[in-house]
Amino acid sequence: MKNLDKYLSLLNGEVDGLLLTSRYSRHYGAEFDIAEGVAIVTKKGCRYFTDSRYIESAENNLKGFEVLEVNRAFPYFTRLNDAIRDFGVTVLGYEEAYLTAAELMGYEKNLNAKLVPFNKEIYGFRATKEDWELALMRKAQAITDKAFSDILTRIKPGMTELELQAELIYCMYKNGGTGLAFDPIVVSGPNTSLPHGVAGERVIQAGDFVTMDFGASYMGYCSDMTRTVAVGFATEEMKEVYEVVLKAQETAIAATKAGIPGKDIDAVARQVIADAGYGKYFGHGYGHSLGLEIHENPGVNTSNTEPLPVNAICSAEPGIYLPGKFGVRIEDVTIIREDGCEDITASPKHLIIV
Repeated sequence: MKNLDKYLSLLNGEVDGLLLTSRYSRHYGAEFDIAEGVAIVTKKGCRYFTDSRYIESAENNLKGFEVLEVNRAFPYFTRLNDAIRDFGVTVLGYEEAYLTAAELMGYEKNLNAKLVPFNKEIYGFRATKEDWELALMRKAQAITDKAFSDILTRIKPGMTELELQAELIYCMYKNGGTGLAFDPIVVSGPNTSLPHGVAGERVIQAGDFVTMDFGASYMGYCSDMTRTVAVGFATEEMKEVYEVVLKAQETAIAATKAGIPGKDIDAVARQVIADAGYGKYFGHGYGHSLGLEIHENPGVNTSNTEPLPVNAICSAEPGIYLPGKFGVRIEDVTIIREDGCEDITASPKHLIIV
């Protein structure tokens, strides 16, 4: 089924049109990414509005939408109201999670239709991925794996975290990334105890752990992985903590399959870490879904009581963080299947000393 058909299936009486304002939902519905624009979806017709910077690309690539340019003579509200009139729309479902208060007030003031929040319904389809989406995400992950292989040859004592971060970004683009899934996390030494630390001027030294959390984007779809490597050598404590995190991840991956609530998978990883005496040092969730955004639903964490669906794609990223000393996180991406899960991250997970 085309993604646009999925959106059309929502028009069953509660709303007779959808107002797609977020880049992610427009990309999902049109199956092509245009940086700026607004789309309206109805059973009588679908229109996509964008400005002169993107109009040619939109006209050449958007299927299922009538593409119209917005400009001073025909601004967004005029184009939208024309569609509302032409298609007989009375109630528009909108994405409340992606609008500012000012934007919403502007739509409510200027559009000739009632607006109702509809984000849950619009967003819901993205929990499971079509095969073509999975293919793009495999490609994004393969690029990220290759970047990791490259960056291992570049990590050296004496370089700063910021320098390493720049090299990592270069490696993702060099290997075919069309963007970054998110700003990479590159931290070293005691900074690795910060799960979402920010790269700075700290100089990497022999005996450091270096944690890199990064992902390339390919055609709008994200990848995500984390590896923690040692520089020069690792102490026995560092090795012990690393092995506990690795065991937690591998045990939880083995327990992952469709139909199991996210919290139950999280609990498997959390128990391994707790049994080793590090329970209080694992604070964040075990994983999250990803796709057009780096964080999507469903979550694989303590709060998700819903069973994971087939073809959800979720991260697997337990960690242990010892304040002031060091931290370890290992992250792969998995596709949820009926009888298990498929780990699409190819990079090695044993402790690497560079």
